[in-house]
Amino acid sequence: MFHSTTILAVRHRDRAVLAGDGQVTFGQTVVKQRAKKLRRLYNDRILAGFAGSAADSFALFSRFESKLEQYRGNLARSAVELAKDWRSDRILRRLEAMLIVLDTTSTFLLSGTGDLIEPDDGIVAIGSGGPFALAAAKALANNTDLSARAIAEKSMAIAGEICIYTNAVIEVEEL
Repeated sequence: MFHSTTILAVRHRDRAVLAGDGQVTFGQTVVKQRAKKLRRLYNDRILAGFAGSAADSFALFSRFESKLEQYRGNLARSAVELAKDWRSDRILRRLEAMLIVLDTTSTFLLSGTGDLIEPDDGIVAIGSGGPFALAAAKALANNTDLSARAIAEKSMAIAGEICIYTNAVIEVEEL
């Protein structure tokens, strides 16, 4: 688990939302409050967010963007190919990061061990506050009439209240 952030993806009622907090820590010290951990990719049709080492994450964003270009925006194929590379390449295997990538129909979590996971309900979270945001998002999606964006915002606020590595400066991207 990365003690660094919270990234939450919510696909709900034909909307796709990715939310992330802005806190960057170095050990037990907060060094930045407003980091940008989310990206819009492939003509703004795909969202991606990272947890872990920033330098490693930027390398993965670049690799993933190359896959999207190579496979003409096919999210599933690009994610599978990046996961294969990540698992088999000795240098990539050393990267300390995780990614969530999504569009309006699919959501994937990619890890450095080569895992590629597609959640059943379109809700997934990573980072140290991920379990808190995930639990809140699942409860809100199943028991309220909130929009995907509102679910993400409320869930991130809950994670920020519980996790010391997650702050209240929330960035949200929506498709």
